[in-house]
Amino acid sequence: MSTVIQALPQSPIEALPERRLGIAPRPARRRRPKLVYGIVALMGALAITAAQMVVSIMTTETSYQLSSLQQQQKTLTYQKQILSDKVAGLSSPQYLAANAAALGMVIGQPPSYLRLSDGALIGSQQPSSGTSSVDALGRGAVANALVTNTPLVTQPDATIKGVPTKPVTNAAGAVVIPPTLTQGLPTPTTR
Repeated sequence: MSTVIQALPQSPIEALPERRLGIAPRPARRRRPKLVYGIVALMGALAITAAQMVVSIMTTETSYQLSSLQQQQKTLTYQKQILSDKVAGLSSPQYLAANAAALGMVIGQPPSYLRLSDGALIGSQQPSSGTSSVDALGRGAVANALVTNTPLVTQPDATIKGVPTKPVTNAAGAVVIPPTLTQGLPTPTTR
């Protein structure tokens, strides 16, 4: 048997491949940015800024419109409430009874009925006396504030309170108006 023994290199330098030293290549020159790229970047920034301003203006305008519509809704809700109160007052039993009395209707008479099958009159069979047993104008009842100053159907000058009184006049015929209070109500002097 024969063994082949390889010879080991004598020094580590001999095992490395040979290097060549030379001048390093120059780095490539940077090119200056082209003017077109700068203009495009500037125009893009201006476009974004303009878009933001337009969106901001539109948002502000919308908020003013919304505020205006909310104010209009409050006004309409208030008017609706006023009209609902007027309808409630005009459909109140007190106002309806006052208008019925103004039209000549009477309340509280003994009822009489007409039977349609044979035409018989059932009840007291006495005509109404022409006066009501109830004061329909409610002068003795609690006043209804919703219709206190509303005129009656047949008498535009009359209300549930009654016919308004004539204004107080002096000897010359001029209407006497009470003095205005600019500093509140006068207080009596006490000791």
